[in-house]
Amino acid sequence: MLRELYGRAEVEHVLSGPGLINLHRFTHDGVRCRAMTEGPPAAAVMAHAALDASCPGCAEALDLFVSAYGAEAGNLALRGGATAGVFIGGGIAPKILPLLQRGEFMAAFRGKPPMTELLLRTPVKVILNTDAGLVGAAVLANELLINTS
Repeated sequence: MLRELYGRAEVEHVLSGPGLINLHRFTHDGVRCRAMTEGPPAAAVMAHAALDASCPGCAEALDLFVSAYGAEAGNLALRGGATAGVFIGGGIAPKILPLLQRGEFMAAFRGKPPMTELLLRTPVKVILNTDAGLVGAAVLANELLINTS
């Protein structure tokens, strides 16, 4: 399905707001459910329908998203040697925190034999401040201004 739409399947086609919509298309065989007709932003509506269990297909799509999210976070932790910890930021993670805490995310994060033991010791935290990136950029900009004055 992703190759038909984009020519190739990339992680961003699954692990993003638009990726949730792609997963929705997959779990609903391309048919829009009631949750997807309630207006934009579609990913947020779909996530809400999944979290409140009003749409089983949306819940399935979000479950797939959470597993893929955990698997990719584990891949990135291994690639970056992030043994001191992984901090997950962005807009989606805080909104789906109950699903991230259920266990599937961490099972996918750690499910990388023979590296499972290493990932068992790697802490994972979700950044709840949605402005964390802006705050960090402001601090850096302030430091740059101070150092150039």
